[in-house]
Amino acid sequence: MVATENIQGKTLFCCGECGMKYRDREWAEKCEEWCKTHQSCNIEIIAHAVEEKSAFPAREE
Repeated sequence: MVATENIQGKTLFCCGECGMKYRDREWAEKCEEWCKTHQSCNIEIIAHAVEEKSAFPAREE
């Protein structure tokens, strides 16, 4: 099941199988389905994943 994480007031959707994070639920669901079926990650899907550090630009003060 796709989980959600709130980081800096924004929502990321997390694949329940591999833990990759996405801005859009649709990509997290596609990732999870692929992972369950193939026990691997799909490069075309994970290209849409985000790193937590780069998901939200640092605020300038």
